[in-house]
Amino acid sequence: MATEVLVPTLGESITEATLGEWLKQPGEAVAADEPIASLETDKVSVEVPAPVAGVMGAHAVQPGDTVSVGAMIATIDAGGAGSAPAPKADAPKQEAAPARAAPAAPAQQAPAAADANVDAAALSPSVRRAILEHGVDPAKVKGTGRDGRITKEDVVAAASDKSAAAAPAAAPATVAPAASASPARKEERVKMTRLRQTIARRLKEAQDTAALLTTFNDVDMTAVIEARAKYKDLFEKKHGVRLGFMGFFVKAATMALKDIPSVNASIEGDEIVYRDYADISVAVSAPGGLVVPVIRDADKLSVAGVEKTIGDFGKRAKEGTLKMDEMKGGTFTISNGGVFGSLMSTPIINPPQSAVLGLHRIEERPVVRDGQVVVRPMMYLALSYDHRLIDGREAVTFLVALKNAIEDPTRLLIDL
Repeated sequence: MATEVLVPTLGESITEATLGEWLKQPGEAVAADEPIASLETDKVSVEVPAPVAGVMGAHAVQPGDTVSVGAMIATIDAGGAGSAPAPKADAPKQEAAPARAAPAAPAQQAPAAADANVDAAALSPSVRRAILEHGVDPAKVKGTGRDGRITKEDVVAAASDKSAAAAPAAAPATVAPAASASPARKEERVKMTRLRQTIARRLKEAQDTAALLTTFNDVDMTAVIEARAKYKDLFEKKHGVRLGFMGFFVKAATMALKDIPSVNASIEGDEIVYRDYADISVAVSAPGGLVVPVIRDADKLSVAGVEKTIGDFGKRAKEGTLKMDEMKGGTFTISNGGVFGSLMSTPIINPPQSAVLGLHRIEERPVVRDGQVVVRPMMYLALSYDHRLIDGREAVTFLVALKNAIEDPTRLLIDL
């Protein structure tokens, strides 16, 4: 008997979504509650679990299609579960010959791999686009996503490793580029995901409605790096989470927000809303792009509490299991482009918030200390803010307060 797979309830006011990818193909065995498809909404990706155990039936919709809550997207044959293992047992024998017959073509080798991640149909549109852009063989990419699936970050990392390995041979390779130039020219049109469309719309709205301005400062990371090196092992042993830099910055930001409340405020109509709490949005990387979950009452959390929350967000963002409610609200945003190597940027605020702090990579630079030129690990800080609400003096004062707390972490303990 066939059981219909329906689009689950997606959250308050969310009535439709876009099918991101199928995780199970027709004929494959599925277990009850096993994820069989992913859906992309305006805020986050969610997975559709199998309502029963059995064999995957026909797909009623394809990746990129818009589906409504309650709509049927596939069927599962509960009576055919016993026949599922047979195709899997025969698959290696059927695919082995083509793999040996054409060893020079990566596209022919991919189906023979044991890892399902290299099946092009199982890859998300963003991953397929990244594979084309970087020229990476998916069979050689190790997936770190849910169930070992390949993410866009995995493709970028593999491309970086490939570039580094090919660097010594770069000069000889330029002798005859014309022979391979034409076959390598490829294009692919991929419909924007709902999440990417929403990100684009909101960022453009921020530019259109807010009077955006960015101010910069730099911070000496010596004290934080020394503290982290000294206590990271004890910290991880006691709290079960690694001690990073974001915990320091979140705590420093909450202190600075108390000193400069307008940075934590927002404009609603002709009123300014001031808050006595700090819900910090942190940008984390997900396969479909950056998402911004919220650390509630961050001003009341310890550094360990902040690190645990961020670690959990990062893990579930990669798995696509962040909840809708975790993406809502937020009074101030911190975005760490430094993890991707950014030296400096001008981040865009996340409406209706009025400011966003951009962190960047740590780089050793010569600075003057007590009349002497010394080398210090420095980081540029960028604060983008809505000039309708926040004056330049307040923005600069906020950055200086944050800088002082990072350069002397003792201030975090005595609230200075």
